[in-house]
Amino acid sequence: MYTVTATDEPCIYSNKICEPESFNTTEISRVCPGAHCNFAFYGGGKSLYHQYINTFHIYNLFVFIWLVNFVIALGQCSLAGAFAAYYWAMKKPDDIPPFPLFTAFGYALRYHTGSLAFGALILSLIQIFKMVLEYMDSQLKKAQNSISKFLQCCLTCCFWCLEKMVKFLNRNAYIMIAIYGKNFCISTRDAFNLLMRNIIKVAVTDEVTHFILFLGKILISGFIGILAFLIFTQKIPTIIQGPTSLNYYWVPLLTVIFGSYLIAKGCFSVYSMCVETIFLCFCEDLERNDGSAEKPYFISPNLHGILIKKHPAPQRQSRNSPSSATHT
Repeated sequence: MYTVTATDEPCIYSNKICEPESFNTTEISRVCPGAHCNFAFYGGGKSLYHQYINTFHIYNLFVFIWLVNFVIALGQCSLAGAFAAYYWAMKKPDDIPPFPLFTAFGYALRYHTGSLAFGALILSLIQIFKMVLEYMDSQLKKAQNSISKFLQCCLTCCFWCLEKMVKFLNRNAYIMIAIYGKNFCISTRDAFNLLMRNIIKVAVTDEVTHFILFLGKILISGFIGILAFLIFTQKIPTIIQGPTSLNYYWVPLLTVIFGSYLIAKGCFSVYSMCVETIFLCFCEDLERNDGSAEKPYFISPNLHGILIKKHPAPQRQSRNSPSSATHT
């Protein structure tokens, strides 16, 4: 859509719709010699234009969230494949494939792209519904009564819990996908059944792991924050030569602390995925094998002694692992 724009002097035809092909032959060019017919917006009218723009914004936001979740799912599946290759190797490290992370990444791209995209789609739909609820709450905050506020709070809480549950199930489903190579739905069902059969071990392992990793994040961000505070306040002048005085050091200090926490969170997420993968493989190993000479455990004796205090794992003999037949 093109509209009239007057730059030199006021014009009665300003902001009127015009056609650039015939603009010089119309009355507007004679009445307003300094006016021009410039591009204003797409569409046949402002209401239609704003309607399309809002729709495109929502579409772009949904696709962006979907892509972010897909990239996260691809990384989780690749890490799970690498850790599962280590666990299901009978003779460590001889049976571990070379470059296990790159191998698992290649398998995930070649065989499991659809499953990962489907899992990311489910999570993205839940997150976009959460955003819609938050937007509606911000727009209708003044017009809400006590009942509507209560319903809004209940819906927000339900979607928050649903998002956490789907994230947890997706991570375990990606582990099963990396081990057995099945589709997303079957892997989610198998992972859920396996977790329900070991619900006590799952609860204890997850809580202990999350608590230890949280302490690690706090320790790293706190150490970096103290070091940054000493540098910004010139308590350690030998580290940096030259003028380092700041008039207001709280903003860069908080930025450093927040950035170090995010970096620590990204690094510790690898360890979290490692613990979940090894634990899920361990539960599967205990159900498939009994530690005898015919069905030895794949778990290493040291790890077996840590997880089960009853007796050490017997000597293992070479046999095929579940992950060895995944992509044949």
